[in-house]
Formats: sequence, C-alpha cells, structure tokens
Amino acid sequence: MSKRILIVDDEESIVTLLKYNMENSGFETDVAYNGKDAINKAESSKYDLIVLDLMLPEIDGMEVCRTLRMNQINTPILMLTAKDEEFDKVLGLEMGADDYLTKPFSPKEVIARVKAILRRSQLSNNNGFHVLKIGEISIYPERYEAEMNNKIITFTRKEFELLYHLAKHKGKVISRDQLLSSVWDYDFIGDTRIVDVHISHLRDKIEPNSKKPVYIKTVRGLGYKMEEPV
Repeated sequence: MSKRILIVDDEESIVTLLKYNMENSGFETDVAYNGKDAINKAESSKYDLIVLDLMLPEIDGMEVCRTLRMNQINTPILMLTAKDEEFDKVLGLEMGADDYLTKPFSPKEVIARVKAILRRSQLSNNNGFHVLKIGEISIYPERYEAEMNNKIITFTRKEFELLYHLAKHKGKVISRDQLLSSVWDYDFIGDTRIVDVHISHLRDKIEPNSKKPVYIKTVRGLGYKMEEPV
C-alpha cells in the first residue's frame, strides 16, 4: 500500500510541484492550504507524513505542529521554511517536527528527505515491541513513552528517538555528529546545537536534577553517553 502524505502550503505553485513529484514517486497525496484545515485533516485522517510550511494563513506551521503533538498526533512532520536561521530550525524541531527543509529546494531533495523520514519511522515501528530498562526508567518503544516512578513521561518523536538511541548504546560515548546522523538520518552541517537542545529537554524530563545528570552524561569534547545511575 502506498504511503499517504499531507501537503500543507498556501502557495499553489509549491503545492503543484510537491504533489507532482510525490505522486510520480508512488505516494498518495492530500492538500491543505491553511493551518486550520491542516489540523482538521491530520486529526480526522491517517497520514504517513505531513509536509508543513512554516508561513501559513490563520494558524502558522509552528502552531500547527505544536497543536498536533499536544493532541498526540505523532505523524512525522517535514517542515518547510523560507527562513535560513538557526533559531527557526531549532524551534521547529523543539515543537515536534522531525526534519526541516529550507526554500528554495529541489524536488529530488524533498523526496530524499521524505523517504528518509518514512524509513526511520518504519524502523521505529518494527523494532518497538519490548521494554528497555535503565535505572528507574522503563522505555516503551511502541508507545513513544517512558515510565519512571510509576509516572508516564511523554516525549516528542525526536526526543524519544534520541533517548532510545542513547539507551540502546548504554555506556558508549556517542558524538553529536553521530547522533545527528543516527537520529535525524542525515547531516545537519554546523547544527549540533539541535542535539544539545534535545538533550536538555530529555534531562528536564528524566533526571532527578537536570543540573547534575545521572543518566545522560556529557563527555567533554566527545559527546554524550547514557549510564545506569550509581
């Protein structure tokens, strides 16, 4: 069965370009031209991925992303932005986007990004039916949740995938570049701050004291590693 993709953009030329190239690549497509319509469609229909423009009428892409994640809609999101500022990229990923692409872009690059996100999403789903335990944390891959002291912890998709990757490689030092490649599936040249932001969010959620982490340790000059607390 072909994958369904929701294209959200208010520019007719961009929608036509994306729709044409995605359908030629074997995907089914649906379209929304504003943020309100995007939220309604994403909550009422099943999609495998959402291509979401940042600048939209009525409700902007950042708010659409935040709303969907708050409502437990975990469909992968590729965010499109005309801005090439690190703040926008990091903020979009903080809100729960899985990836971003800066306009102008080539159709070939869009398709490559879409396939990379879908591939990682499929791998996460296939590998999910077991529990990974570290210290007081029980990690449930199929639910994108963790439990600690009988309390459920929820994450954005990327926060969870980062946590899960660190947990699977417990005790191993992993560089920021390796985390970007493994968790985001391609290189963010010069954007390793994205990893630091997500690590900070994870620590806020799982560490007894985020200023003195016992689970996710910083190895100065090298990267991060996850350990059993002593």
